[in-house]
Amino acid sequence: MTAPPTDGRRLADLAALLADDTRAGICLALLDGRAWTAGELARCAGVAASTASEHLTRLVRGGLLVEERQGRHRYLRLAGPAVAQLIEDLAGHAPPAQRPARSLRAATADAALAHARTCYDHLAGRLGVRLRDALLTCGLLDGADGLALTSAGRDWLADLGVEPLRGSRRPLVRDCLDWTERRPHLAGALGAALCRRFAELGWTARGSGRSVRVTPAGVAALAEVLGIGPADLAPPRRDGGGGRA
Repeated sequence: MTAPPTDGRRLADLAALLADDTRAGICLALLDGRAWTAGELARCAGVAASTASEHLTRLVRGGLLVEERQGRHRYLRLAGPAVAQLIEDLAGHAPPAQRPARSLRAATADAALAHARTCYDHLAGRLGVRLRDALLTCGLLDGADGLALTSAGRDWLADLGVEPLRGSRRPLVRDCLDWTERRPHLAGALGAALCRRFAELGWTARGSGRSVRVTPAGVAALAEVLGIGPADLAPPRRDGGGGRA
């Protein structure tokens, strides 16, 4: 049974929103989970403010972004976790870039993103993938029939100071394909809670843009509580190497 033409048009309209380098780049930038001003997004995309405004209006009308106005400023963010999942999943299925980095600075930034970053409200990159692996290895997650939090995992979360994860419409745990590692990292309400709690404990800190760095306290703590070795948490080299595991 074929889908009605109206459904096909709706899907085509959604795809058209992201079939543009500027709009796709804006959505990727907003995966850091923060609200950006229209001017900041224009500079990030490398386009004039008037051009960015046209793209942002299309993204808002298409339901991918929401806007908030404070005085003269127009702030924009992704419309929610489902949109962030869509953007990250599409990025994960895109072919890897074949061109070399434009400069040492760009190579360093790319390596930092590949090492550890936020994917909207959870951890991604090599750190996010390693975190998921460690939770499975320690028996805090069960992956036998789809990801599930174990009773040991609930006790561990309580000891970590994470509030019970109830009442959310989003899945408790789910996989999110990582576009640099090409393996899943942990998303869902649990992924968001761990990202938030690690920052509260001072185990992680924001870097430039979406990048995240593990603090010395975080290196020691994650080795102790999850067995993640310091080599997996070390920042990428300054020469731009170490971006991919």
